[in-house]
Amino acid sequence: MKDILTAPFMVEMIRITANMYDHGWDERNGGNISLLLEEEELAEYLDLSALIRTIPTGFRAPELCGKYFLVTGTGKYFKNVQYAPDVNLGIVRITDEGESTELLWGFSDGGKFTSEFPAHMMSHVARLSIDPENRVVMHCHPSNILAMTFVPTLDEREFTRTLWQMCTECLVVFPDGVNVLPWMLCGTNEIGVVTAEKMKTARIVVWAQHGIYGAGKDLDEAFGLIETVEKGAEIYMKIAHLPRINTITDEMMHEIEGGFKVKAREGYLD
Repeated sequence: MKDILTAPFMVEMIRITANMYDHGWDERNGGNISLLLEEEELAEYLDLSALIRTIPTGFRAPELCGKYFLVTGTGKYFKNVQYAPDVNLGIVRITDEGESTELLWGFSDGGKFTSEFPAHMMSHVARLSIDPENRVVMHCHPSNILAMTFVPTLDEREFTRTLWQMCTECLVVFPDGVNVLPWMLCGTNEIGVVTAEKMKTARIVVWAQHGIYGAGKDLDEAFGLIETVEKGAEIYMKIAHLPRINTITDEMMHEIEGGFKVKAREGYLD
């Protein structure tokens, strides 16, 4: 067997968690990531018949039964992943119609996956139903997008349009816009259900006064998606108190659609 710490998916997960912490997106144990893995890529590094223990999920997701995930641990600090990946990360296989997981590697201190793993599972089901290539769900607490949820309306069309107006790349990177939830208690199945429903129409869901959920085909794409949303929010927070003399108009955004071969979310441009 090859050393699992050399697996591309593991190297990338360690790099991304360190980068997210360095960006200030994941203070303390804030934030979590789950990455859907293929059995073929895992088999080079793990004996898939060697089970460590079973961990209940507290949620039923038959669509994910038999699938494998690399996931961050509950109560774990992203800053520590690079130093002790086997403690802070785990690889699990979903079983029992999604109600249980089999731990195949990691959580060596007796820990388990993030408390928001059920919410991740729901979002994975939702995104896979829209785009079978979406393999990542990423949650973090970028300061500017969080701050932005205190200022403008949380109407999804207006919130999205405000971000699109901040820099040209916003419409290019997330033409499907962002969906927004009002404040809800995190770590519950209730917020997971409504987040998953919103994931069907956008790859970004903003949790007001909390953070952001992003989805993508790989870790880089999900990270870049959140990074671009956060950049738009940063610009907005810098200018929100100032009179806006110039902006990116709807006419300009239609030019962006043509120039970059993207299509803005239906009904979001005049």
